[in-house]
Amino acid sequence: MNQMRELTLRGMILGALITIIFTASNVYLGLKVGLTFSSAIPAAVISMAVLKLFADSTILENNMVQTQASAAGTLSSIIFVIPGLLMIGYWSDFHFMMTFFICAAGGMLGVLFSIPLRHVMVVKSDLPYPEGVAAAEILKAGCSEEVDSNGKSSSKEGLKDILFGSAIAAVVTLFTGGFRILAGSASYFAVAGKAVIQIPMGFSLALMSAGYLVGIVSSVAIIIGALMAWGVAVPILSSIGDFPADMTASAIASKIWAEDVRFIGAGTLAIAALWTLLTLFKPVVEGIKMSLGALTGETGNSANRTEQDLSPKTILMIMIAMLVILLGTFYTFIADANLSTGFAWTLVVISVIFAFIMGFLVAAASGYMAGLVGSSASPISGIGIVAVTIVALLLLVVGEAGGLMETADGKKFATALALFTTSAVVAIASISNDNLQDLKTGFLVHATPWRQQVALLIGCIVGAIVIAPILDILYQAYGFTGAMPRADMDPTQVLAAPQATLMATISTGIFSHNLEWTMIIIGLIIGAVVIALDLFLKKSGSKFRLPALAVGMGIYLPPSITTPIFIGGLLSWIIKRAVHKRLAKESEETRNEENRKADRKSALIASGLIVGESLIGVIMAAIIVVSMNVDAISDDRKNAPLSLLGSMTEIFGSSTPMVQQLLGLFIFILVAVIFVRRALSAAKK
Repeated sequence: MNQMRELTLRGMILGALITIIFTASNVYLGLKVGLTFSSAIPAAVISMAVLKLFADSTILENNMVQTQASAAGTLSSIIFVIPGLLMIGYWSDFHFMMTFFICAAGGMLGVLFSIPLRHVMVVKSDLPYPEGVAAAEILKAGCSEEVDSNGKSSSKEGLKDILFGSAIAAVVTLFTGGFRILAGSASYFAVAGKAVIQIPMGFSLALMSAGYLVGIVSSVAIIIGALMAWGVAVPILSSIGDFPADMTASAIASKIWAEDVRFIGAGTLAIAALWTLLTLFKPVVEGIKMSLGALTGETGNSANRTEQDLSPKTILMIMIAMLVILLGTFYTFIADANLSTGFAWTLVVISVIFAFIMGFLVAAASGYMAGLVGSSASPISGIGIVAVTIVALLLLVVGEAGGLMETADGKKFATALALFTTSAVVAIASISNDNLQDLKTGFLVHATPWRQQVALLIGCIVGAIVIAPILDILYQAYGFTGAMPRADMDPTQVLAAPQATLMATISTGIFSHNLEWTMIIIGLIIGAVVIALDLFLKKSGSKFRLPALAVGMGIYLPPSITTPIFIGGLLSWIIKRAVHKRLAKESEETRNEENRKADRKSALIASGLIVGESLIGVIMAAIIVVSMNVDAISDDRKNAPLSLLGSMTEIFGSSTPMVQQLLGLFIFILVAVIFVRRALSAAKK
């Protein structure tokens, strides 16, 4: 085993290339819907398919590639916060160096904080680590030349599934966002008296796939939240409000949701996040003990290769280097505010210490949640909400003492600093959330932990390089909610960036003392009731659960986003039911095995659908940005240089929007049917 290739140059290069793909996909998906997906499994499949071209490739080398790619893809969670700097008007674009350093330093600290947790949470723990175990099984199957029922290599067949999904989503997205032939969503507004009710439907294949990956329980919880928002809150508020007579039903509903109902969702998310952290108090304490043990040299010194972590001395040296980088980055950020040197350094030290301590605490909580429910379902955004609230209140006290709150510019700077500090915490938390999953995979395939940890550090650097340029391209092409670089941009293409919008709203409200407390308190009450119901369901032994974070997301997200997520969750339930029904006469072990095959195939197709839609979205963004600087393209086509909408209007006239919606719905249903049929083909006897 000691002679097997593990951390190789070709592996690092392949990992970097895969990193670019999945980081771009996660950044786009995260800005569009507020969800990211775990890239560990698709990265493992791609790695195996490529490295099979080399006769001396090994399972350990494949593991290193997926470890590196997975870490970088996870680092994209920084987009849950940092776009808020543009939304509040503090930045006009993304500063590459500051974004790079906050991502890289935060991510690498996340790696370091997770190292001492490996022994207690991976080796000695009975936490399931669903994605880590699944990635290990795929690596074992692919590297042992497991074949399917048709005699095809499992890794090659898996790559075909990813490419299949990617190709379909790429074509559909090109016809939707590029040619504008297909609609991306459809809505019907019903009016009963003064009450307005919306019946929505989104046609995004990436969101449908995200729904499949989060599963039926979370998907149902999200749609329940959406029904609470659009079936209860919006109709009630529209029926009691006064609006201009010429205001359309859709405009009234959208205004109420944006200005009132989203704050209900924010309250629900806040209490759900706080409850999640409270339930993790014990693992946080254990994590702190283990971390302190590692720093004093009590762990990580085993003679066994498979038990060797990075040495405490190395961890401490890298940690000090990252702290120095954070100090420099925060000073550069704060220097733009033209404060006195003493006050500026006070803010630098407070921000860095907060990011370090808060990151240290949430590393254990994030790792525990990843082990329990998987990286994709772990509530990183909830941690961000708690972090931005605490740091905003802290800076409010310090700022008022230093006279910072006396001017509007001072309040805007304080808001920006709260968001920038939270972005460091989220980078630490997201990487800690993913790393233990990867270390579980490594443990199961007998990898060398310290080499995995080096791969994770490399992944953070590569991901940090990619994130800032992609963020800027997407911003310049589509804009974010509340932050549009140009006045003539297409509002239907705007990226919602829901978490960043929420965190910017919370921090701005704290510093200006004008948060929508009534709606937030209603959300807190709803969240408390949902938490109580979920506890009741858990104690009663029910298979159904009601996660409060998912309900809060359903209230907070636009309905065109929540509906395809629900459809994706429904497809996961349909596939599982169909497999069990088809194999009703077989043993439970056989049914579970066939279900596993179908689920694996579905997950790879879903990952492909996400990658295909996301990459075309990024490529289209680049085309739009280039078209802005081409004089030959007319001004009315710069935002949609490939659009064929004019030709469609000539053919269908005023019926064009309905034709687009019907075509979009038809293609969405067709792909869903193909998705189910292809998934079930893996479980045929």
